[in-house]
Amino acid sequence: MVYDIGVERIDAVRHLLKKYLSWIQNSAFEGELSEASLLELQHDVSLLMDTNRDSLHIYTANNPRWIEKRTVGVEKGSTGSIL
Repeated sequence: MVYDIGVERIDAVRHLLKKYLSWIQNSAFEGELSEASLLELQHDVSLLMDTNRDSLHIYTANNPRWIEKRTVGVEKGSTGSIL
């Protein structure tokens, strides 16, 4: 999940996302969520966003075995499985 959020809302959105996912980069998070948790997160973050100016991108994979992650440089957060 990555976002582009107005500076006045960044802290609130980041704090919310940290409850669900691992913070891996300034505006990027990763982790595994159930469908119910994803829907809950989408609802909660939509209450914090200005949907006319902000954006949230959600990437999903049906099979975690299809994901290969490579990091060049410093890894800011550690995660096990990613989605």
